[in-house]
Amino acid sequence: MNRLPILAAILLMPLSASCSSPPITAPACGTPGQWMVPAAAQAQPAEPREVLERMRGQQVVLLGERHDSAEDHRWQLHMLAQLHALRPRLAIGFEMFPRRVQPALDRWVAGALAEAEFLRLADWEQVWGFDAQLYLPLFHFARMNRIPMLALNVERSLVEAVGKQGFAGVPEAQREGVGRPAAPSPAYRKALRAVYDHHPARSRADGDFARFVEAQTFWDRAMAERIAAHLQQAPDALVVGIVGAGHVRDGQGVAHQLKALGFDRTGLLLTWESAASCAGLGQGFADALYLIDPPQANPPRLGVATEQEKDGLRVTQVTAGSIAEAAGLKSGDLILEVAGRRADSIAVLRAAVQRQVSGAWLPLKIRRGGEEQEIVARFPPGS
Repeated sequence: MNRLPILAAILLMPLSASCSSPPITAPACGTPGQWMVPAAAQAQPAEPREVLERMRGQQVVLLGERHDSAEDHRWQLHMLAQLHALRPRLAIGFEMFPRRVQPALDRWVAGALAEAEFLRLADWEQVWGFDAQLYLPLFHFARMNRIPMLALNVERSLVEAVGKQGFAGVPEAQREGVGRPAAPSPAYRKALRAVYDHHPARSRADGDFARFVEAQTFWDRAMAERIAAHLQQAPDALVVGIVGAGHVRDGQGVAHQLKALGFDRTGLLLTWESAASCAGLGQGFADALYLIDPPQANPPRLGVATEQEKDGLRVTQVTAGSIAEAAGLKSGDLILEVAGRRADSIAVLRAAVQRQVSGAWLPLKIRRGGEEQEIVARFPPGS
C-alpha cells in the first residue's frame, strides 16, 4: 500500500521547508516590529499604515502562521484588532476546524459555550491537537466582538484519501462538496516537490507525487470555497484567514484557488524572523512581512515525520541532531504507545510532545524488526 506524507503529518518536525523561514544568512532582514515588503532584490521597509490601508481594500486577508509559534499567534491577534477597526464587518476563517464542527463555532461566538465545552465539541485534540492556549486569544477576540468564525477545513482523512487515490478516485459524495481544484502553477508544483522530496516515505510508486499535488491543491480549494461561500452571502465583508504559511506564500495556495473562483483581491501577510535574510524573495512572495524575534516560548519538537498505520505511527524520517535521534528512534520504527497511551493518531504524539517541559522524559513503546522495545525521549533543559 502506498502511503503519502500529507503536510499535516510532518508537523512534529523541526521547522522545515514546509513552514519556516530559510536558513539565517547575512544580511539580516531588519529589526523586530518592522514591516518589510518583499522585492526581487532586498525587501524594502513599509509603514504600518501603508500595509493596513492596502489590506483594507481586500476581500480576503490571509495571515500565514507556523502553527506552534506563540509569536505568530500574538501577531495575528494584533492584526485582527487592527483590521476589525478598519472593516467592522469581519469574519475569521480557521484552517484548524473541519466543516462538521461549524455549529460549535457558532455557539461559541454566540456566548453559549465555555472554553472546555467548546474545545470538546470542536473536537480540538483530534482535528488539530496543537496547544489550544496558542489559539484561545483569537477565539476570545471573535467571541467578544461577535465576529463569525468559519470552519475552513475538511476532514484530514479526506485529504489523505485524495493523496492515496487521487481526486477522481474519491467518490463525489465523499468530497464534502469540494470541487476540482484549479491547476497549480509550475512554481507551486516546484515548491511542493521540495516538500515531498524532503520527507520521503518508505516506498513510493509512479504517480505518488501527482497525487500529493492533488491532495495539497484539494486542501487549498476546500478552504478557498468556504471563504468564497461566505463572501457570496456577505459581499461587503472582509474574511481574514488564519492558515499555515505554506497555504499563503507566493499566492500559490488558497489565494490561487480563490482567484479561480472569481475572488482576486486577496492580501498575503506573513511573519519573518528578523535575523534571517529576506533578500530575493520576489515581489509576489507576500504583500508584507512582519519581523519578529526567533520564538522563545514555542512547544518542544521531537524531530520525526510519521505516517498513520493500523497499529501505530510509522517513523518515515528522523531529523539529525533531534531529540528523536538522541533517543534512538530510526526511520522504519513503528511507534505503538506514547507515555502509555496507544499511538492511534498523530494528535496523540503531538499532544504528548507539547506537554513536555524542559528536562522531562517521554517513554515510547516501538516495534523494530518484529520486536517491541521501550525507549525514552529526553527533553533537555531549555528545550
